[in-house]
Amino acid sequence: MKIYTKTGDSGKTSLLSGTRVAKHHLRIEAYGTIDELNSHIGLLRAYLKTQEETNTLIHIQDRLFVAGSLLAQDVQGNPFNLSLIQQTDIEMLEKEMDRMESLLPPLNNFVLPGGHEWVASIHIARTVCRRAERLVVAMAEEYEIDSLIVVYLNRLSDYLFMLSRFVAKLINLEEVTWPLKK
Repeated sequence: MKIYTKTGDSGKTSLLSGTRVAKHHLRIEAYGTIDELNSHIGLLRAYLKTQEETNTLIHIQDRLFVAGSLLAQDVQGNPFNLSLIQQTDIEMLEKEMDRMESLLPPLNNFVLPGGHEWVASIHIARTVCRRAERLVVAMAEEYEIDSLIVVYLNRLSDYLFMLSRFVAKLINLEEVTWPLKK
Protein backbone atom coordinates (compact mmCIF):
# COMPACT_ATOMS: atom_id res chain seq x y z
CA MET A 1 0.00 0.00 0.00
CA LYS A 2 1.39 3.39 -0.94
CA ILE A 3 1.50 6.02 1.79
CA TYR A 4 0.48 8.76 -0.60
CA THR A 5 -2.99 8.63 -2.11
CA LYS A 6 -3.21 12.12 -3.61
CA THR A 7 -6.83 12.27 -2.39
CA GLY A 8 -5.96 15.09 0.00
CA ASP A 9 -4.34 17.31 -2.59
CA SER A 10 -7.47 19.44 -2.89
CA GLY A 11 -7.57 20.24 0.85
CA LYS A 12 -10.09 17.57 1.83
CA THR A 13 -9.71 14.35 3.75
CA SER A 14 -11.92 11.38 4.59
CA LEU A 15 -13.48 10.46 7.89
CA LEU A 16 -13.87 6.79 8.85
CA SER A 17 -17.22 6.63 7.08
CA GLY A 18 -15.70 7.93 3.87
CA THR A 19 -17.32 11.35 4.22
CA ARG A 20 -15.01 14.02 2.75
CA VAL A 21 -14.43 17.16 4.81
CA ALA A 22 -12.08 20.11 4.66
CA LYS A 23 -8.75 19.55 6.39
CA HIS A 24 -9.53 22.51 8.64
CA HIS A 25 -12.85 20.98 9.78
CA LEU A 26 -13.31 21.07 13.56
CA ARG A 27 -13.38 17.27 13.69
CA ILE A 28 -10.01 17.10 11.90
CA GLU A 29 -8.56 19.81 14.17
CA ALA A 30 -9.69 17.87 17.24
CA TYR A 31 -8.33 14.46 16.34
CA GLY A 32 -5.30 16.01 14.64
CA THR A 33 -4.39 17.72 17.91
CA ILE A 34 -4.82 14.42 19.73
CA ASP A 35 -2.40 12.93 17.18
CA GLU A 36 0.03 15.77 17.91
CA LEU A 37 -0.31 15.05 21.62
CA ASN A 38 0.34 11.37 20.97
CA SER A 39 3.62 12.31 19.27
CA HIS A 40 4.64 14.40 22.28
CA ILE A 41 3.85 11.43 24.54
CA GLY A 42 6.11 9.34 22.30
CA LEU A 43 8.90 11.85 22.90
CA LEU A 44 8.35 11.54 26.64
CA ARG A 45 8.70 7.76 26.33
CA ALA A 46 12.09 8.33 24.73
CA TYR A 47 13.16 10.42 27.73
CA LEU A 48 11.54 8.53 30.60
CA LYS A 49 12.87 5.02 30.60
CA THR A 50 11.55 3.68 33.89
CA GLN A 51 9.32 0.66 33.31
CA GLU A 52 6.39 2.11 35.26
CA GLU A 53 6.35 5.42 33.37
CA THR A 54 6.96 3.67 30.03
CA ASN A 55 4.03 1.30 30.57
CA THR A 56 1.76 4.17 31.59
CA LEU A 57 2.77 6.28 28.59
CA ILE A 58 2.20 3.37 26.17
CA HIS A 59 -1.26 2.90 27.67
CA ILE A 60 -1.93 6.63 27.27
CA GLN A 61 -0.84 6.49 23.63
CA ASP A 62 -3.22 3.60 23.03
CA ARG A 63 -6.08 5.52 24.63
CA LEU A 64 -5.27 8.60 22.53
CA PHE A 65 -5.53 6.47 19.38
CA VAL A 66 -8.92 5.29 20.64
CA ALA A 67 -10.06 8.87 21.28
CA GLY A 68 -8.86 10.03 17.86
CA SER A 69 -10.60 7.12 16.14
CA LEU A 70 -13.85 7.85 17.95
CA LEU A 71 -13.68 11.49 16.86
CA ALA A 72 -12.98 10.43 13.27
CA GLN A 73 -16.32 8.67 12.92
CA ASP A 74 -19.16 10.93 11.88
CA VAL A 75 -22.04 8.53 12.42
CA GLN A 76 -24.20 7.76 15.45
CA GLY A 77 -23.31 4.87 17.69
CA ASN A 78 -20.22 2.75 17.11
CA PRO A 79 -20.74 1.09 13.71
CA PHE A 80 -17.01 0.51 13.28
CA ASN A 81 -16.92 -1.38 16.60
CA LEU A 82 -14.13 0.82 17.90
CA SER A 83 -12.65 0.46 21.35
CA LEU A 84 -14.02 3.03 23.79
CA ILE A 85 -12.57 5.22 26.52
CA GLN A 86 -13.57 3.59 29.80
CA GLN A 87 -13.95 4.93 33.31
CA THR A 88 -11.09 2.58 34.26
CA ASP A 89 -8.79 4.55 31.91
CA ILE A 90 -9.56 7.70 33.89
CA GLU A 91 -9.13 5.87 37.19
CA MET A 92 -5.70 4.62 36.05
CA LEU A 93 -4.55 8.22 35.52
CA GLU A 94 -5.92 9.19 38.93
CA LYS A 95 -4.12 6.27 40.59
CA GLU A 96 -0.86 7.27 38.93
CA MET A 97 -1.32 10.90 40.03
CA ASP A 98 -2.01 9.81 43.60
CA ARG A 99 1.14 7.63 43.57
CA MET A 100 3.33 10.48 42.33
CA GLU A 101 1.74 13.10 44.57
CA SER A 102 2.42 10.96 47.65
CA LEU A 103 6.14 11.32 46.88
CA LEU A 104 6.11 15.09 46.32
CA PRO A 105 6.04 18.11 48.61
CA PRO A 106 2.75 20.02 48.69
CA LEU A 107 2.38 22.73 46.07
CA ASN A 108 0.98 26.13 47.02
CA ASN A 109 1.97 28.12 43.93
CA PHE A 110 2.02 27.80 40.17
CA VAL A 111 5.07 26.15 38.64
CA LEU A 112 6.96 27.85 35.83
CA PRO A 113 7.47 25.26 33.06
CA GLY A 114 11.03 24.34 32.22
CA GLY A 115 14.38 23.92 33.89
CA HIS A 116 15.23 20.71 32.05
CA GLU A 117 14.33 19.41 28.60
CA TRP A 118 12.42 16.44 30.03
CA VAL A 119 10.29 18.60 32.31
CA ALA A 120 9.77 21.23 29.59
CA SER A 121 8.67 18.50 27.15
CA ILE A 122 6.11 17.24 29.63
CA HIS A 123 4.72 20.76 30.01
CA ILE A 124 4.50 21.11 26.22
CA ALA A 125 2.54 17.84 26.10
CA ARG A 126 0.30 19.17 28.88
CA THR A 127 -0.52 22.35 26.96
CA VAL A 128 -1.18 20.43 23.74
CA CYS A 129 -3.50 18.20 25.78
CA ARG A 130 -5.38 21.29 27.01
CA ARG A 131 -5.72 22.51 23.41
CA ALA A 132 -7.04 19.09 22.36
CA GLU A 133 -9.51 19.23 25.22
CA ARG A 134 -10.76 22.68 24.13
CA LEU A 135 -11.22 21.49 20.56
CA VAL A 136 -13.10 18.37 21.66
CA VAL A 137 -15.35 20.47 23.91
CA ALA A 138 -16.07 22.76 20.94
CA MET A 139 -16.77 19.72 18.80
CA ALA A 140 -19.14 18.34 21.44
CA GLU A 141 -21.24 21.50 21.10
CA GLU A 142 -21.92 20.60 17.46
CA TYR A 143 -21.70 16.80 17.36
CA GLU A 144 -22.57 13.92 19.61
CA ILE A 145 -19.35 12.48 21.02
CA ASP A 146 -18.45 10.21 23.91
CA SER A 147 -18.29 12.49 26.96
CA LEU A 148 -15.55 10.36 28.53
CA ILE A 149 -13.15 11.65 25.87
CA VAL A 150 -13.36 15.13 27.42
CA VAL A 151 -13.00 13.71 30.93
CA TYR A 152 -10.00 11.63 29.85
CA LEU A 153 -8.24 14.61 28.25
CA ASN A 154 -8.95 16.75 31.31
CA ARG A 155 -7.50 14.12 33.62
CA LEU A 156 -4.57 13.49 31.26
CA SER A 157 -3.50 17.13 31.43
CA ASP A 158 -3.58 16.86 35.24
CA TYR A 159 -1.52 13.66 35.02
CA LEU A 160 1.04 15.40 32.80
CA PHE A 161 1.35 18.25 35.28
CA MET A 162 1.94 15.77 38.08
CA LEU A 163 4.40 13.86 35.91
CA SER A 164 6.38 17.07 35.34
CA ARG A 165 6.69 17.56 39.09
CA PHE A 166 7.56 13.91 39.64
CA VAL A 167 10.28 13.92 36.99
CA ALA A 168 11.68 17.18 38.37
CA LYS A 169 12.04 15.46 41.73
CA LEU A 170 13.61 12.34 40.14
CA ILE A 171 16.32 14.41 38.48
CA ASN A 172 16.77 16.70 41.51
CA LEU A 173 15.51 19.76 39.68
CA GLU A 174 14.25 22.53 41.92
CA GLU A 175 10.88 23.73 40.67
CA VAL A 176 10.59 27.46 40.07
CA THR A 177 7.26 28.64 41.42
CA TRP A 178 5.23 31.69 40.61
CA PRO A 179 3.38 33.06 43.63
CA LEU A 180 -0.19 34.27 43.35
CA LYS A 181 0.69 37.33 45.43
CA LYS A 182 3.95 39.22 45.75
